[in-house]
Amino acid sequence: MRVNTVVPIRIDDIAGPQTGEAVIALTNVSKVFDSRRGQVHALEKIQLSVRNKEFVCLLGPSGCGKSTILGMIAGLIRPSSGSVTINGQAIDAARKAHQIGLVFQDAVLLPWRTVEENVSLPLEVLGLSRLEREVEVTSVLRLVKLQGFERRFPHELSGGMRQRLGIARALSFDPQVLLMDEPFGALDAITRDRMSTELLRIWQQRQKTVLFVTHSISEAVFLSDRIVVMTARPGRIESVVENPLPRPRTLNMRDSAEFIALSRTLREKLENE
Repeated sequence: MRVNTVVPIRIDDIAGPQTGEAVIALTNVSKVFDSRRGQVHALEKIQLSVRNKEFVCLLGPSGCGKSTILGMIAGLIRPSSGSVTINGQAIDAARKAHQIGLVFQDAVLLPWRTVEENVSLPLEVLGLSRLEREVEVTSVLRLVKLQGFERRFPHELSGGMRQRLGIARALSFDPQVLLMDEPFGALDAITRDRMSTELLRIWQQRQKTVLFVTHSISEAVFLSDRIVVMTARPGRIESVVENPLPRPRTLNMRDSAEFIALSRTLREKLENE
């Protein structure tokens, strides 16, 4: 089988979005945290754009600032310098417009609420009527294949089902951007593989703009359109690698020469840091 040549691409080499205008944009972003032992330089001069409906993975060692980037896009962390925008607007405006959905490693479900009640929570906050909430909850639970479990509580679900519930809740109000911080990191290998294929199915149906944090090279290769490789702290973008693998993707593709070649390229980049 012929192996495709994978050419690393730096942000500065990208003339502009190939699949539409940039939805997420970080411009010259740095972040310094204050601690009792002094300042911690988490991020330095980050330049990054994510295109409409694109699936981008942030890949790098622990402590390189991947989750900090997600936190800034979500409006939970303020940059020390630089700007973060969604559709050219400040993050506060994007949050008020309900454009951002969040999925964490822990699904952060309310244990006293049922499956349908957990999904309904953001819709209640938005003030939707009961009928509107029921329509949306039914739709999104069908999307993540949790129909029939509406009256179950989180402790009655498997780990993979809880993560699907977390994704359903994040999608319930139809945000444009989905931020995912190692959502499958706590799952066993078999469940993690199953969840990766489920996530791609959901993404292909809903076509959200996704920024996905991971430590896993194979996960990044399997999921992404592009992979942002980050350096150790202070986090910088070492390169942005285009993923040439065709879609739709199956787990069998991990045995292909193209998949292995791209994984090797990414591993070498990380080892050289």
